[in-house]
Amino acid sequence: MKHSKYKNTGILFELLIRQVTNDTINGVRHSPAIKIIREFFKKSTSLKKELGLYQMLTKEKFNSESKANRFVDAVLKERKKLPKSVLRKQKYNLIKEIKKNYNLEDFFKTKVGSYLDNASIYYLFEGNIPSKLVKYIYKLVENITNKKVIKNKTNETYDLYSQQDKDVRLLSYKILLEKFNDKYGDLNKKQKSLLKEYIENISNTNKLKDYLHKEINKTSKNLEILCKKVNEDVIKIKLNEVIAQLKNIKEDKDIKDKYIISILRAYDLIKELVHVVK
Repeated sequence: MKHSKYKNTGILFELLIRQVTNDTINGVRHSPAIKIIREFFKKSTSLKKELGLYQMLTKEKFNSESKANRFVDAVLKERKKLPKSVLRKQKYNLIKEIKKNYNLEDFFKTKVGSYLDNASIYYLFEGNIPSKLVKYIYKLVENITNKKVIKNKTNETYDLYSQQDKDVRLLSYKILLEKFNDKYGDLNKKQKSLLKEYIENISNTNKLKDYLHKEINKTSKNLEILCKKVNEDVIKIKLNEVIAQLKNIKEDKDIKDKYIISILRAYDLIKELVHVVK
């Protein structure tokens, strides 16, 4: 049995939430993803009930393996109560609705952080050969017992947020993004383009790397030109350090958030130097 993102309720929901973010950032006033979530994940649907089981297995934590095993068994019993034919039909209609509003290939390219956990749960729910499922049960039990949640103000806020009705959470999330846009609305064109590329191609690493390498080459070249016009030796040393750091990014195979921040800051630096250096 192969894993299918088209049938994995946990991944489908996360992709829709991610699509709401993309739509909001791209200025889509009425995101189709919000409408889809409201229709297919309302309380009365089997999809909503299965999503709850996915989320329980990815979020709940216990301090012993025996408790974790009993918890997994209890979740599996609840999963068996869900009507398979209804679930299949609802997932089919969900994919059909997503296809109406988005390009499916692009939609499923988006990277999901908890992909492996959701895939393990999918095999556990859909599989019917016990020997094939042992490794997925172990994987879930390890996750449930090894990751300890540290209670702090941030987690308390998140717990309160997660308990709210889905519509309230989506609205809160949209307001948060709008506040971010209001606060950082003065980003220049190059910074906005970089962030847009990062969000849209986070799963397409080759395309994103090509874009970043081109931007690093251009930015480094501009800094080198401006560096020659600077008279103070200390500033020249600092600029050369920045140029070296940018070039080091190209050597790393992985794309990290801190690299994006470094390039954004380099854009700001160029902007400041252009005004200062004659």
